[in-house]
Amino acid sequence: MPSSSADVTTQTSPTSPPGSTGPTDWTGCAVEIALSRDYLPDAAQVTGMSLGARRITGAWRPLVAELHRAGVRHARLPVPVDLCPDAGAASGRALVLLRELTAHAVAVDWVARCHDGCAGQGMFDHLYPPDRVVGAVGADDPAVRGWRDSFFLGKCVFRRGPGFVEVRDRRAGALELFTIDEPEHLVAIGQLLEGVPAGQVPAPVRRDLADARLIAAQAGQLWWLPTPAYRWPFPALAI
Repeated sequence: MPSSSADVTTQTSPTSPPGSTGPTDWTGCAVEIALSRDYLPDAAQVTGMSLGARRITGAWRPLVAELHRAGVRHARLPVPVDLCPDAGAASGRALVLLRELTAHAVAVDWVARCHDGCAGQGMFDHLYPPDRVVGAVGADDPAVRGWRDSFFLGKCVFRRGPGFVEVRDRRAGALELFTIDEPEHLVAIGQLLEGVPAGQVPAPVRRDLADARLIAAQAGQLWWLPTPAYRWPFPALAI
């Protein structure tokens, strides 16, 4: 990786203390990640293919875009990621990171952890699927197996237009199409992309987006679930 890319992508910070939920803890919470240039995990053993392990922090959208430009095509998260609403900031941030990696078609090896059954509810089925789910709901659960079996890029995707956001959601099977043009909602979506304290989103907006299953909540933060449409993976009529 060129030195300029390394300078951008090796930002680090101390891990947030357990139970931290403030905005500084959220944005400053580091995530461990290992990177390589090929979609196959074993290719990282080949000389020159591994880009090493690092602790990253900051805004995920520009950082992941830079990683992709630098040649990253596979990532591994060594720490299990909690899916449940009571997850800590590190897991919430890891899920936002997974959204961005998925949007750039980067393959990810990771382990999900769930104790309340949310892994089988389809909320995260548009994210690159985990190797396994540990906890009360495990890999033998049909709904969890369906995560891996039914995954495709663009399963829940959004794009911005002039004065609106369009979401195409197939997590439940049939296409659900949302066109969002209310000014308050558009402002909130911009904030939600990296995560925002729940109290900063107006209650009516929060309720609308939660009812549509377009936001998730962890560690006192809300974040936007649909993956950005950096490029269409299929012809428009197929989506």
